[in-house]
Order: sequence, then structure tokens, then C-alpha cells
Amino acid sequence: MLTKKTLLSTALTTSLTFGLLSGFAAQAETFNFVGHNDTKSAETLVVFQAKSQVSSDLARLDKLSNQQISKALALQDFTGDSKQLVEILIPSGLDAKRLVVIGLGDASKMTPGQVNTLGASVTAYLNKHSTDKITILTAGIADASSNASFAAELAHGINLRAYKFDKYLSEKKPAEKSYTIQVAEPIKATDNYQQLAAIEQGVFLARDLTSEVPTEMNPVHFAAAAKELKKLGVKVTVLEPKKIKQLGMGALHAVGRGSEEGSRLVIAHWQGNNDAPIALVGKGITFDSGGYNIKATGDSISRMKSDMAGAAAVLGTVKAMAMQKADVNVVAVMAMAANMVSKTAFAPGDVVMTAEGLSVEVLNTDAEGRLVLADALWYAREFYQPEIMVDVATLTGSKVRALGKRYTGLFSDDDTLVNELTVSGLAVDEKVWRLPLAYDDLLKSPIADLKNAGYGGPGATTAAVFLQQFTGDTKWVHLDIAGSALAAKDKGVTPAGGTGHGVRLLSHWIVNQEK
Repeated sequence: MLTKKTLLSTALTTSLTFGLLSGFAAQAETFNFVGHNDTKSAETLVVFQAKSQVSSDLARLDKLSNQQISKALALQDFTGDSKQLVEILIPSGLDAKRLVVIGLGDASKMTPGQVNTLGASVTAYLNKHSTDKITILTAGIADASSNASFAAELAHGINLRAYKFDKYLSEKKPAEKSYTIQVAEPIKATDNYQQLAAIEQGVFLARDLTSEVPTEMNPVHFAAAAKELKKLGVKVTVLEPKKIKQLGMGALHAVGRGSEEGSRLVIAHWQGNNDAPIALVGKGITFDSGGYNIKATGDSISRMKSDMAGAAAVLGTVKAMAMQKADVNVVAVMAMAANMVSKTAFAPGDVVMTAEGLSVEVLNTDAEGRLVLADALWYAREFYQPEIMVDVATLTGSKVRALGKRYTGLFSDDDTLVNELTVSGLAVDEKVWRLPLAYDDLLKSPIADLKNAGYGGPGATTAAVFLQQFTGDTKWVHLDIAGSALAAKDKGVTPAGGTGHGVRLLSHWIVNQEK
């Protein structure tokens, strides 16, 4: 059984240093937003400078140091361009051990996601140095409101990159650092960060679940993790194999038959208001062997613990909404199974009956994600009558071949939803790209209503069209996050391991589309 301690193994127990967030779960780093105070207690000073502009903080430091800073920057051709980073020798008049100056470029054009990435670069750089107390000066962002937002987004990026999954390491990664961020309006910056800190906790949960090893993250373990959200006011329901079968969800039941635990349907509902809910439907294959169509080539099978990343993302999003007590009605429906090979496993050539009443010929047991999602989509419609459904899944290798790992494949007939999610993706730097819904004729079967593989067509599209058969008249979006669930190395806001991809995208979209 996965315990709460295990789930939070990556988020250290240091509490935040400002009161509005005192009720939150553990964070990887500590932040204190303050006004423009003395900087002499810092071990490291970080100053941001916009292109062709000397910030007031930098000018103040410059006076203390008899022009040494400007001369040092000029010698290193520092112009304030985006991503420029210069560390210079500490001049007289400052007690800090190091001074780091980072270019912003045109700060007015930076998206929140770009500021997050900037914060992540601070973490990446300072992780190479033994410094624990960092003061960040943000006066290069002149407008007070923008300054507060910048500071909050910067802290968000610092924390996202600082996440650690070191449960299985004999040598744990270094302890957290303490950041003081000087802003014109510290209370406003704190307020802005409150929402982002909730989203971090959702991302951290999704990363924890995805990074966990498959024998410690089967459908039963995942259900136990979801039940932890009850403490936040989330209603959690878990359907076991007997109930799944009784409800006629034969596709979900079939995929889980090869494992000892069988399938689970996990429902986590944050009802922040009485509006018709948004249903987030997640694919939760806790390990995908491929079934009898086993993944026998390459090393792809070793990464198949991440085939439940869609379920992890939607559960993390519900946690993010609950922790900020968002005025939204969101339900996550997660179809959980381990796709294993055994004498009880479903086989190529089988026909399974979905709760929708459509029969499906199984041509490929490795196209199992669409099967479990079919019944989950039906359940979300049948029991919650949602206004909108968004399913999230590591569904197809074809999506990776089409778009690579930097874009999520988006499928929908609803232009408004496409536009909204595209805007949110650009804002948080989890970009989406629309792909067509077509080739439904390739899903015709001579012995069943559908077949689960549309051979001869674009795989990501035929998989999406298969799912569309189970959405009824409900507004629907399918997000294929294949390739984005695990990071091979540290990059941007994401350290190596489970990424939590989708939590920030969905959280931004849910909160903003309700306004």
C-alpha cells in the first residue's frame, strides 16, 4: 500500500515562510516575498536586467561598488538579452558571496511559461553551487502589478525545477534553498503565488505517481493515492472489478484481466460550485507490457510505467483545484489497469462489449488505452452529465512521430475549446497542436461495431476517432501526451523523470475559462 509519506517523498517538509500558504503541503523550496530591504544577509544575489535598461536595484548596487558591476558586465558583453547569465566577482560594499545578473530581453513580451523557465534556470545554475540563502531583485520589472506577477511566476519556475524524486537513491539530493524575492508589492506577489503553489502540488503529485516503479504503482496503489485527496474535500470513489463488470464496462474489465489486481475506475470530484462539471478523463495503464502484442523490441517497455501519466495529470489537476478551493466543478474519471500477459489476459481476436453498447474487435492488445478510455468516457457522461469532457492519455506512438515530444496532440470538433486550450498551452509553455479527426471508415469491423486499430491510417487520428464514438453530444477534447510523460534529462521546469505534463495546462484553462 502506498502511503502518504511515500507520495510526498519528493516534496520536502519545509513549510512556506508566509502565512497565506501555511496550510499547504510540503514544498521543495522556501520563498519569502518582501519589500525593498537590505540585501547584505544574502549569500547570493540574483539581479534581473531587461535589455538596454539598468534596473533601479542594479543601479543601487552599482553605487555601492564604485562602478565595478557595470565594468564587469561590459567586459563580458552583457546586454540584457534573454537567457544571458553572468556571474561576477563580488565588489566592495556587498557582503554576498556571489552576484548573478540575468538578462530578460523584452520583459513586457514574456509569457508566464517563459518566466517559469527563467526561474528554472536559476535553480539549475544555483544547484551547481553551495549556496542556501538567495535574494532575488526584480526591480527590472518596472510596473508594480507586473512585478508582483513576475515574482510569483519566477518562484513557480524555481520550485518546479527544484522537485526531487530521490526515494530510491542511497545519497539524497541536496536540501532545499531559501529564497527572498524583493518586490514592490509583496502582499500581491504572495497572493499571486498562492494559486501557483497549489498547481505545483498537483504537478508534484502527478510526477510522484508517474515516477514510481510499476510494482509499487498498480491500480490499487493509485486508488489509495487518490483517496488521500479526501483530506482536501475531494470526494473519491473507487469501483472494483465486480462493479465494473456489473456496469457493463467490458472493455475496461478486459484490459485488467491479465493482472492479479484487475481494473479500477477511480473518480475524484472537486465540487467548488454547482455548475455542470468539467470531466477530466485519464488513461491509467500502470504498466503496459503490450499484452499478447508484447512490446518486444527496443527499450520502450522499460518506460511503460508512465502509461498512466494521463490519469496522474487529471488527478493532479483536481488536487490543484482543491488546494486553492477553486470556484469550479471538476471531476476526474481515471480508468486504471495493468496490461499484462497471463492465462486470463484478453487476446487478439477477442470481442469486448463496452458500456456504451458498442462491441469492439480487438486486433491489437497494445491498443488498450482507447479501450479503457471508452468506458471511462461513458461513465463520465452517464453519471455526471458534464458540460465538457477532456481526456488525457499517453495514447499513440504515432503522435510522437507526427509532433515530437514538445507538443501535445489535440483533437476536437469544437473550435472554441481548441482556441482556449491553445492559448493556455502557450501561456504555460505546454503547447498543443490540433490534428484532424478523420478516417473513421478504417475502424469498421466485419464481426463487431468497431475494431480497436485503424491499420492503414494515421494512428493518432484513428485512435482519437475511436474515442469520439463514446463522447455522445458532449463537448469533447482529446489530448495525446505521448512522449511528454517522462523526461530523460533535466530541461526547463522539468527535472528528469515524471513530468506531470498537463496539470499546468488544464489548471490554467479551467481557472481562466470560468471567468
